[in-house]
Amino acid sequence: MTKRLFLQTLAATAFAAVIAPAQAQSPTPIKFQLDWRFEGPAALFLQPVARGYFRDARLDVQVDAGTGSGAAVQRVASGTYDMGFADLAALMEFHANNPDAPNKPVAVMVVYNNTPAAVMALKKSGIKSPADLNGKKLGAPVFDAGRRGFPIFQKANGISAVNWVSMDPPLRETMLARGDVDAITGFSFTSLLNLEARGVKMEDVVTLPYADNGVKLYGNVIIASPKLVRENPQAVKAFLTAFARGAREVMANPDASIDYVKQRDGIINTDLEKRRLRMAIDAVIASPDARAEGFGQLNPGRLSLMASQVSDAFQTKTRVNPDAVWNGSFLPTRAELNVLPPAKK
Repeated sequence: MTKRLFLQTLAATAFAAVIAPAQAQSPTPIKFQLDWRFEGPAALFLQPVARGYFRDARLDVQVDAGTGSGAAVQRVASGTYDMGFADLAALMEFHANNPDAPNKPVAVMVVYNNTPAAVMALKKSGIKSPADLNGKKLGAPVFDAGRRGFPIFQKANGISAVNWVSMDPPLRETMLARGDVDAITGFSFTSLLNLEARGVKMEDVVTLPYADNGVKLYGNVIIASPKLVRENPQAVKAFLTAFARGAREVMANPDASIDYVKQRDGIINTDLEKRRLRMAIDAVIASPDARAEGFGQLNPGRLSLMASQVSDAFQTKTRVNPDAVWNGSFLPTRAELNVLPPAKK
């Protein structure tokens, strides 16, 4: 070997020695799809991005606004996104209606231990309880989670029949406010604040949360593509650990975390989104059920019941297999999942 060749080889070896560790430590890109727009609850994902917690976990996470849980499931299934945030019922429906789909996403962490779905009516309608909904005119978009799951609520409360009126999402609360429908279904922390924005006082609204009326459906979960689960399970675990770290901070100081939502959508109403996030934490994230089961986790018996209820209510092509939609093996340690704020007295 000539001296020149020796020096070239030595230089190449030295370069490889320097570049190899850097390449080995290159952050894993993760495209993450939210269920909806950049609103208060999105802070749970935007804060760990902004504060570098995902980066510390060797992840390069991109969080995008969504257009509904069904779309989030489909985009993860298609491979357009690696992970997402979606209603567990929507994930179950996808599994049962697409039994031969090659890439069915799986839930890896529960965030909304209870569905935020609720029926809302104005007090002047005379509706005080689920039984009062018999024969009434209910309004919601056809894809609304509360409307899709209403047969479960209906059966649990012995409601004989209701009449549905369909509309686009922006018209739902407007139609209730002006009396075009007797009641609506929707996520409580979305519809209540939308009603207030339309001049309706909170004290004039009757809210019937599904979770308080015999329907113990899980709500939104973090989902992952089977490809990511199969090829990079460590990335899934790292994501959930970093997410839990950020979630603890968000729940300890929710108002401050809205700054990170504002950075992504400068036209949001900051005060409104602070209230929306606090409502979501109180109603579905740090609920009594979440405290009993533990943040991020679920109860197998409750999951099986939900699978059966969704199969019936959504009239799926095949029955939902609860074992196929959930994979809890990537959850952080119990200490890392200790993120819920102290219970309010």
